[in-house]
Amino acid sequence: MPGRGGLLRWMWLIWPVGLVPLVVVLWQGTRGALGPDPVLTLVSRLGWWGLVALVLTLAVRPLAVISRQGWLMRWRRDLGLLAFTYLSLHLLAWAGLLLGWQPGYIGPELVERPYIVVGMLAWLLLLPLALTSNRRSRRWLGRRWGQLHRLIFPAILLGLAHQWWIQKSDYSEPVLFSLVVAALLIWRLRQGRRPQRLPKKPSATP
Repeated sequence: MPGRGGLLRWMWLIWPVGLVPLVVVLWQGTRGALGPDPVLTLVSRLGWWGLVALVLTLAVRPLAVISRQGWLMRWRRDLGLLAFTYLSLHLLAWAGLLLGWQPGYIGPELVERPYIVVGMLAWLLLLPLALTSNRRSRRWLGRRWGQLHRLIFPAILLGLAHQWWIQKSDYSEPVLFSLVVAALLIWRLRQGRRPQRLPKKPSATP
């Protein structure tokens, strides 16, 4: 098991690696490689990567318990914030690039495309999780912190519904996402209320 010092040295990689897809899609946009509707492609890819990061966040605890590598739990916060970053960019790109920051367009869009409402609800559920992801909030909320962060479950289900809704022909991706999320939720349900004893955090010495 890696020592605590080694773990902290590797944790910084989450953000540089996690932001690679953003850099790639922006680079493709500057080269005109995002297809006939580059703005829509950009918005779609930002949402897709946000969902990927959210699924990885949900998968951290099962991986930590099954592998008995408790240090993996330290990756959950950054993965969750990475997911929220991509989904926030997804929302901003939709409002700014597709709607041109015109508030008058939002109402008709929500009526005409209810899947946008579903996606916004998912983002709103994740907002308090992002705001309380710091240690101070965790200490202040106590046991309520864990209850609050269970909002990730309805949020990811709403995210899946959003993805299914916007799909027009090829459903292979939403099917794959749904199967992975279903497996993670089934694992969680099987654990029930039984407390999971993760290995102790790595010691300060390598």
